[in-house]
Amino acid sequence: MSANCIFCKIVKGDIPAKIVHQDEDCIVFQDINPSAPVHLLMIPRHHVVSMQEVGAEDHGWLGRMMAKVPAIALENGCNPGPNGGFRIVTNSGHDGGQEVHHLHFHILGGKRPWKGSMAAIA
Repeated sequence: MSANCIFCKIVKGDIPAKIVHQDEDCIVFQDINPSAPVHLLMIPRHHVVSMQEVGAEDHGWLGRMMAKVPAIALENGCNPGPNGGFRIVTNSGHDGGQEVHHLHFHILGGKRPWKGSMAAIA
């Protein structure tokens, strides 16, 4: 955990969030400034700065997190099938547009068009 990280504070329960899923690997909560009808943030429970720090030793927890995304997306309003779907976005580092330096995945979906630009996803 990082003492100054807003996402670590959410994991610890120091900052409230609208949590839609949590388990031993991750917490998923609603984004406070959504860019799509469904906009969730999935974060690992332990502090990892970005995808740039992920290595082969992380395949277990990261693989389990990614395998949960389809069910979490559908349970939270993303539409199924080829006319539905969802998007997963992660930004890594300053040049990648990352603003919160705790690895996180945006799960976006719902009826299109979505408001705003995907460049705003941080």
